[in-house]
Amino acid sequence: MVRILFYRQKCIGCNACVEAAPERWRVSKKDGRCNLINGKENKGIHKAIVNMDEYEPNLQAAANCPVKIIQVQLV
Repeated sequence: MVRILFYRQKCIGCNACVEAAPERWRVSKKDGRCNLINGKENKGIHKAIVNMDEYEPNLQAAANCPVKIIQVQLV
């Protein structure tokens, strides 16, 4: 399993995560920041547990993020 952590408040809405992993990321029409699809928010940190097949695309999303607010961990 893979854990994705996302610090949404610091997001600048550059869309790099959406380009790398469109099945997991989407840009909000309300505020222009990105959303972690099916992520649960706790104290400003959005978290999702996903299958291994999403590891590589989300690792690329984390690498592409210019503000480095995405973490991808194996659990």
